[in-house]
Amino acid sequence: MLVGAPDSSRKDIRLTTQQTYLANAASARADAEAADLANVRERCLRSEAAWNAMAARVQQSEDLRARRLAEAAKTAA
Repeated sequence: MLVGAPDSSRKDIRLTTQQTYLANAASARADAEAADLANVRERCLRSEAAWNAMAARVQQSEDLRARRLAEAAKTAA
């Protein structure tokens, strides 16, 4: 979390992080498809799965944060 940064900056950073994770997953998938050796292909596929899982966690965190903010706004209103 960036101390003192506006909420929009934090959201941009999370989005960039998620995009980076998804790009890394796509790169790992491409590496897997290009691999000649089975063990290299399997390693790349595991890497892809890990990057996709990290991207999903970022999205889950963002969704939860948005729900909590909406609930807090309802309570405050």
